[in-house]
Amino acid sequence: MENSEKTEVVLLACGSFNPITNMHLRLFELAKDYMNGTGKYEVIKGIISPVGDAYKKKGLISAHHRVTMAELATENSEWLEVDTWESRQQDWVETASVLRHHQEKLEASSCDHQQDSPVLERPGRKRKWAEQRQDFSQKKSLEQRKTKGVPKVKLLCGADFLESFGVPNLWKGEDITKIVGDYGLICITRAGNDAQKFIYESDVLWKHQNNIHLVNEWITNDISSTKIRRALRRGQSIRYLVPDLVQEYIEKHSLYSSESEERNVGVILAPLQRKTAEADT
Repeated sequence: MENSEKTEVVLLACGSFNPITNMHLRLFELAKDYMNGTGKYEVIKGIISPVGDAYKKKGLISAHHRVTMAELATENSEWLEVDTWESRQQDWVETASVLRHHQEKLEASSCDHQQDSPVLERPGRKRKWAEQRQDFSQKKSLEQRKTKGVPKVKLLCGADFLESFGVPNLWKGEDITKIVGDYGLICITRAGNDAQKFIYESDVLWKHQNNIHLVNEWITNDISSTKIRRALRRGQSIRYLVPDLVQEYIEKHSLYSSESEERNVGVILAPLQRKTAEADT
């Protein structure tokens, strides 16, 4: 299949990244290999979008630090980048809205790119053959871009994220429909997770199962931000669990401690707060 016939995909991962770990980065590589391997897609970029402080999750440190660590973790990557839009919002932003923001951003960029493309005129009789070939090459390239269309944003997540759809009051039903129906999921499964069974037991997920890509993680990696923070509180090494630059940043700023883990204790998670407020109106 020619590249022009493949759907270009941008992988978007939303989450706390508190802190970002090697596993987070590994999810992108697994998803990219899988999607490219289907022959139907071409992954062109990966975006890490740390949640804002207004999410109010227990132990969530400042977005400034989480964004900086993510940027340090990806500074040598040729295709991963960190986007700060979500983290800079004063209020918590639903994942469906973050997906929409990035899809609209891609559409606007594609529109601007097409408008900026030079108008190709028919070559005159005296124009050199080399110049004619150059014009033909430019025209062909422009046609290929139009054929490909605007890249599609898809949400990258782990199986625990998928199963969170079943937590009462955590997600709006219409948001789940938008995420899996309008955009799509690439879910990396972990040992002990039965994602396929969870999809089967959900009418919404079952309806859009063709837009949910399950990727088996054959090389088990059970690193999590929670375990990283626990090790740090206990004075244990986290080397080789997070990128070296992230470890250095954590140590320099003494980011995780028993005190930081108590942040937002007793505070209701933002999605639950919003759900309660909407129910009262």
